[in-house]
Amino acid sequence: MSANRSRLFEIEAITHAKGVGVFIAMDSNSRCTSWHETLTNTIGRILEEFLTSKQLYIMNEESDYTTIQSRRGTSNIDLTVISDQLLRTVVEWEISEQERCPDHSIIRYAIG
Repeated sequence: MSANRSRLFEIEAITHAKGVGVFIAMDSNSRCTSWHETLTNTIGRILEEFLTSKQLYIMNEESDYTTIQSRRGTSNIDLTVISDQLLRTVVEWEISEQERCPDHSIIRYAIG
């Protein structure tokens, strides 16, 4: 599947799911202060603009822990993104201080 076609599919999937709610857990490989990174890179700015344009919300909260820890450093590139229909449903978001898979932290949250 071409990059353009794949991107189109993703946008259509989000559009069709807007009525019932969107929940996305992603390894964004992007950095942005909106998800508690120390800086914003180009990919992070583009992703932030896309999420805002689709009225999607980032659940990530500020934490003493990061979503990834590797030999190359630490970062918060793993995101939990939801639509407004789920704002009151997805709660207690946190980064596990103990569990990892293998260099990504386990992210916990409650639904309902």
